[in-house]
Amino acid sequence: MADSPRPSGNITDQTRGPAPAPSGSSLRSSAHADDQVSACATDIQIAIVGSAGDGTIAAGTILRTSLAQAGYKVISFDIYPPEVRGFGKCVARMRITSEQAYSLKPKSDVLVSLDDSHVLPHVPELRDFGAMIYESQPVTLPPTGHVLGHMLPGQIPYGCAMREISEKSTGANRSRNIVAVGFVAGLFGLPKDAFHQVIANQFAKRGIKVGEVNNKAFDAGYEAGARSFKLDDAAFRGATPAADGSVTMMNGNAAVARGCLDAGLNSFFGYPITPATTIMERLASELPKYGGRLVQTEDEIAAISATIGAGWAGNRSATSTSGPGLSLMQEMLGLGVMAEVPAVVFVSQRGGPSTGMPTKTEQSDLNAAIFGGHGDAPRIVIAPTNVDGCYRCAGKAFEMAEAYQTPVIVLLDLYLSNRYETVCLGGRPPFELDCNDAPKKQDLGPGYKRFALTDELVSPRAIPGDPGGMHVVTGLEHNELGRPADTAEIHTAMSRKRHDKLQQALKHRDLTIAKRFGDSGRVDVGLLAWGSTFGECLEAMFLAQKEGISCAAMKVVMLSPLPEAQIAEFLDSCTHVLVPELNHLGQFAQLVQGALGRKLHRLDRVTGAPMKVTDILDEMRRLAAMPARPQAAE
Repeated sequence: MADSPRPSGNITDQTRGPAPAPSGSSLRSSAHADDQVSACATDIQIAIVGSAGDGTIAAGTILRTSLAQAGYKVISFDIYPPEVRGFGKCVARMRITSEQAYSLKPKSDVLVSLDDSHVLPHVPELRDFGAMIYESQPVTLPPTGHVLGHMLPGQIPYGCAMREISEKSTGANRSRNIVAVGFVAGLFGLPKDAFHQVIANQFAKRGIKVGEVNNKAFDAGYEAGARSFKLDDAAFRGATPAADGSVTMMNGNAAVARGCLDAGLNSFFGYPITPATTIMERLASELPKYGGRLVQTEDEIAAISATIGAGWAGNRSATSTSGPGLSLMQEMLGLGVMAEVPAVVFVSQRGGPSTGMPTKTEQSDLNAAIFGGHGDAPRIVIAPTNVDGCYRCAGKAFEMAEAYQTPVIVLLDLYLSNRYETVCLGGRPPFELDCNDAPKKQDLGPGYKRFALTDELVSPRAIPGDPGGMHVVTGLEHNELGRPADTAEIHTAMSRKRHDKLQQALKHRDLTIAKRFGDSGRVDVGLLAWGSTFGECLEAMFLAQKEGISCAAMKVVMLSPLPEAQIAEFLDSCTHVLVPELNHLGQFAQLVQGALGRKLHRLDRVTGAPMKVTDILDEMRRLAAMPARPQAAE
């Protein structure tokens, strides 16, 4: 099921919050009021902070991949600057659990500093009794002074001579990031073998010797960590590696690319744009192996034009872009609607408007995706909520594009595109490779009606070259034959057809349209969310349940057409409904209020970072204390 629970531990139905963490779990439990309560036998969050060029992201990749292969569930999100090497801050943050978690925690258990000047703003994000790992023998100090002078009471310092250890073990200081990874692994007694293999793979393109050198740096750091004092020997436990090797670490863009391949993508046209570029990069190397074609076009207008053209010719075709590119695609998307051409567009949102913030996340392209373009140009818009959902929504998008003969937009954001999760994608791909409604033989010939007004509202579609399937396609309003016609009767009938046929997508096979989680029956507070923010909502719901707040959460995957009946049923069961989203106007809240006329509470953030679980929880507490009488929309 698209965007549905899977054995890998993705979102599952729950009527109560997770069990409290067992005694003796990672480091020492914090009593700090805004710390997120551990929900798993192992629940450790590690953040590595450095400057561009320090190898921060590489260190994070090695750490999360090794732990995923050891059987842990991992959610990871990297932050990096738009500047070139030597400028800007990089952060690799990952949450490692033995049972499934749904978002990053507001505070980390371990903070690793590769650059003291960049790590200082993140010191308050280290919880009480958390471990601060830092360079104990720096060559120079930043103007702000040594990081030890900024640590908070209760945070535990772990000095590591990263530079010196790297020089002694490898003859150079370039591997101090790997030393830091080894120190973390040694501190918690993690098995070396998984790290050795991942490090070898990480540097495979640079030669075997480079991998061997970095493994020496890892081993040296490991020994230093193993010799350090520990607050708890049982920090990592409860992992069960998948016997069939089907569990893998993957980010949202990689999952989209995999879904495209498994759904039989034939043609892809794209232009590089952050944060969607890696979809095209992955397909550039993989699609030719499947007999497909990929073309990097001169701009986004050419990309969508070619995608529409390939879809008209009978190919499963797609493109990917971000907000600025989607703006350029609107006219051709209108052609796809008018000509009833299947096409898929993957949009990864970033901060806007204009060039905005290319490396920051946001959910502000919802209106453009649903309503963008002139005239009445309805299209299907779906938004996955996790990495597994990216895979399934990608494949299902091609099914719907063909079945309902329309462009389909899959709406991600930078947080979801770049967020890594452990997923299980083994087995036969769950996608239909041909959903086209082909005309019957008796319907072909000189009178073939490509845009016939049928009871099913979907016209039998002949592919160019099919015998007897010759027809006219135009961007002008047209009659059933496809020939230009602009009478009131024809425009009314065709407009109704183009809109009403999409309602069938609300019952598309094996597709999660909207789904409720949490307490059953009537609740005090309901969370209504879409896209990547739903993970934070689910975590907040679990925490609120532990405080005795009666609550539930609903994720909405199908944004256009909107599943009004399911949403209305959820709203009817909630005294107050909160809609958290990463845009300034509350675009999804406006969409729901406009469709259903219901009063909703809004939580809008445009910080460029994912929604904070603590912000959602604070609003839930406020709403739970309010009178039961419905309040005005906020």
